[in-house]
Amino acid sequence: MAGLQAQALWYVGVGKAEIRAEPVAPPKPGEVRLGARLSALSRGTERLVFAGRVPESEYERMRAPFMSGTFPFPVKYGYAMVAKVEEGPADLIGRLCFALYPHQTVFNLPAENILALPEGLAAERAVLGANMETALNAVWDGAPGPGDRIAVVGAGVLGLLVARLCATMRAEVTVVDIDAGRAAIAKTMGAAFASPATAPDNCDLVVHTSASAAGLATALRLAGDEAAVLELSWYGSDEVKVPLGDVFHSRRLRLISSQVGKVAPSRRPRWDYRRRLTAALDLLKDPALDALIAPAISFKDLPAKLPDILTPASGALCQLIRYD
Repeated sequence: MAGLQAQALWYVGVGKAEIRAEPVAPPKPGEVRLGARLSALSRGTERLVFAGRVPESEYERMRAPFMSGTFPFPVKYGYAMVAKVEEGPADLIGRLCFALYPHQTVFNLPAENILALPEGLAAERAVLGANMETALNAVWDGAPGPGDRIAVVGAGVLGLLVARLCATMRAEVTVVDIDAGRAAIAKTMGAAFASPATAPDNCDLVVHTSASAAGLATALRLAGDEAAVLELSWYGSDEVKVPLGDVFHSRRLRLISSQVGKVAPSRRPRWDYRRRLTAALDLLKDPALDALIAPAISFKDLPAKLPDILTPASGALCQLIRYD
C-alpha cells in the first residue's frame, strides 16, 4: 500500500481559499484509506471560518474532529464527507461511509471513525449527517411533543431539519423566515410557513437558527408563557443584542443554548457520539430531505465559487461538492 498525493481545500485568509497538495501515507494498522465521493459545505460554520470570525476564545472548542492548521488561518476545515473505502478490512472495501472529515480527495482514518451508510440512504443525502446530528440533539434539548405548537425561526438547513423532525412527531410546526421563497421547502418538510409579522405566537417551543439579532427577537416574541426558546445559532465573534426587557421576564421565558459538541443531557448517560451519529444517518433515509440539497459543484472549482456560496445573501441550502 503506497503513499500518494491528495488535494485538500484550505482556508488561508479572510475570504480566501486554495487547494493544496497533501501527502497521504500508507494506512497504518487499524486505518482505512478513503476516496472522496461527495462532501458538503456547512454554510453557517464555514462562513464564519472563511470570514475569519471564529472568536479567539473558541479556537480550541471549535476545532473540527480532523481539521488541520490553527485558527484563524490557515485551516483545513469541514465535517461532512461521504467517501468510499479503497483499502482496509475486506468487509469495508467498496463501502460508502460518512466521516467528519474536511474537503479532501483521499485520506486515511481509523476504522472506528467512519460509519458505513445504512441500506437505503442515498450518498447525496448522507452528506447531511452532521447537520442531522445537530438537529437531533436540538430536538432532545427542546423536548417537543405531539400536538405542540412549535416555531422554527430561520429556514436554513438546520432549521428545516429540526422542523422536519418535529413535524414527523405530529407537532404543529411553522417555519418563520424573511424569505418567502422558503415557503415551498417548508411545506415539503411538513410545516407551515410564515413571515415574522404573521407567525403564530403563544408557542410551546421556539427554535432559533437564523444567527441574527432580529431573528432572536422574533423567537422571544413568539414564545408563550413559561416556554423555552432554543438557541441553535452560532454568532462567531459578533455581539448580539438580546431584548430581555420586553416579554422575557413577564412570560418567564427560558433561553437555552443547544450545541452538538455534547450529547443532550437527557440522553448523555446512555448515548455516545457514535450512537447519535448512527441514528442521524438513519433519519436521513427520508426522501423529503432531497429538497435541502443544491446541485453539486466540482471540488476543483471551490476556491473560485466559495465567496458566492458563503455570502449571507446566497439562497443555497446544502451545497454539495463532487469529486471528479
